Amino acid sequence: MAWIYLFIAGLFESVWAVSMKQSDGFSRPWPTAVTLVAMLVSIVLLGLAMRSLPVGPAYAVWTGIGVVGAFLAGIFMLGEAVTPLKLIAFGMIVGGIALMKLASD
Repeated sequence: MAWIYLFIAGLFESVWAVSMKQSDGFSRPWPTAVTLVAMLVSIVLLGLAMRSLPVGPAYAVWTGIGVVGAFLAGIFMLGEAVTPLKLIAFGMIVGGIALMKLASD
């Protein structure tokens, strides 16, 4: 169950990162509200996951999922540019998440 909590926490991290961008420096109320709620949910779920997962792998996987989600949202929702170097970095992050998960089992 801890890995499920961690995965969902990572998704909420992506949500707050994207909604923070859309809040325009916290000047738009609805994106700001989404940011704050998503932050809270993400942190609570991370805390639940850390009840049984070691801090290193849990934190690394949580941030990795957040990075991947924010990267993909930036491309597909916000029209950010994709470059070969960004794709290589993306692949390295995904590989690192997979290795961290395997190393903690």
